Order: sequence, then C-alpha cells, then structure tokens
Amino acid sequence: MVFGSLCCRIAIESTLFQQWLKNMQTGPGILANGTVSLRQVLIQGVDMFGKRVGFLKFKADVHDRETGKKVPGIVFARGPAVAVLILLESEGETYAVLTEQFINKARVPVGKLILELPAGMLDDNKGDVVGTAVREVEEETGIHLNLDDMVDLTAFLDPSTGCRVFPSPILSYKFDQRNVSKEVITQLQGKQMGLREHGELIKVHVAPYENLWRMTADAKALMAIALFEMAKKESLLPL
Repeated sequence: MVFGSLCCRIAIESTLFQQWLKNMQTGPGILANGTVSLRQVLIQGVDMFGKRVGFLKFKADVHDRETGKKVPGIVFARGPAVAVLILLESEGETYAVLTEQFINKARVPVGKLILELPAGMLDDNKGDVVGTAVREVEEETGIHLNLDDMVDLTAFLDPSTGCRVFPSPILSYKFDQRNVSKEVITQLQGKQMGLREHGELIKVHVAPYENLWRMTADAKALMAIALFEMAKKESLLPL
C-alpha cells in the first residue's frame, strides 16, 4: 500500500484513474451532460502489482448541480480481466470446468474457498484478452484452448455497454466447448495446478453444467451462464 504525495501521483497517472475519468467525461458519462460537477478526488489507497497499479481506492466529491446535494462517490477501481466458461461434452452430458484456489491465493475477502471460473487480470486496458484467457486456463487447469473454438460472449452485448460487464472495467467472457471422453473428465477432477512460484495452489473441479448455477457463489460464473444461455436462445453461438 502506498500513501502520501507519491500515492496521489501514482494514482492520478494510472490507467485505472485515467479510464475512470474518461468514462465520466465522455459519451454517456455523468459529467458529460453537465448535470453534476466533480469538485475533488481523495485518494485513499493504491495497491501495486509489480510496477503497475492493480487496485485503486478513492472518494470522488461529486455534486448535483440542480440540487447542490452530494452524490455517493466511493470508487474501488481494478483493472480489466477475462473469465472463461469451458464446457465439456461427454457421453451426452455437459460439464463445466471450475477452479478452487487456496493457500495464499485463497479468497480472503469472502473468508472462504469458492468454486469459480478460470480467470485472470490483464496488464492494462489494451492488454491481450485472448492471450490472457489462454494463459490463465492453461496455468489453472492444464487445458490448452483452441483459439478458433473460442467465442467472446460479451461481444453479443449492445454496443452502448462497450461490450463489457462490471465489476471489472472490462470483464470479457470467453466460451469454449469440446467433446471429450469420460477418461478426460476423470483426469481433470481434483487435478492440482497453479504456479507454485507465485504461491498458487489450484484444484480443478468438473461439475455438471446444469447444476453450475446452484453450486457456485462466483459472480463471474453466474454472469457467464446468463450470457451463454441468452446467446444460445437467440442462436448467436456457432454450431
């Protein structure tokens, strides 16, 4: 955690803050139509991921011009990320691939372990989404993705959304489906993965897709299910 004048400079110059400000000032941004004003920003915390800002916490002093009342403006900014929904077809059944991260990669903010989709953060807003998806899936599950078989589920969203979903500024969902034998399902179940040098210890889980929405508290997984099911309903997915 970095504080003081150095904290402010790092925060203001970061891609996270600049992207937030751009969102506020352009297009449908709340500063663009002049109904509110931004008076000041109080930087409260910066977490560095190596040489780049990973997480940024600040309070924006925003007021409604008509009423003069203050608008809630607590901001927790994080970088763009990608999550991957992998579906395996085997003997007429569909399975989803999940991960369980533990040791010093446990989900400390929620206080317990959860099953979640393979996912990872990009270096910046111009990061390689597909490359990150491929790398994270291979590191976390041992599965090598075929780029030609991947579908960007967020690309089906209305252009006004920027084809992205929150809580990340850019949370892109990729989808991959393939036919495998029961032996592959068995080999994946409980497989130990992760980069030990980064403190990662990951266990792979394979669960029936029809039960996925009931068995995970992972928002990424639940959003991916919604995107996938609606895209399938509207025949947007490749055959």
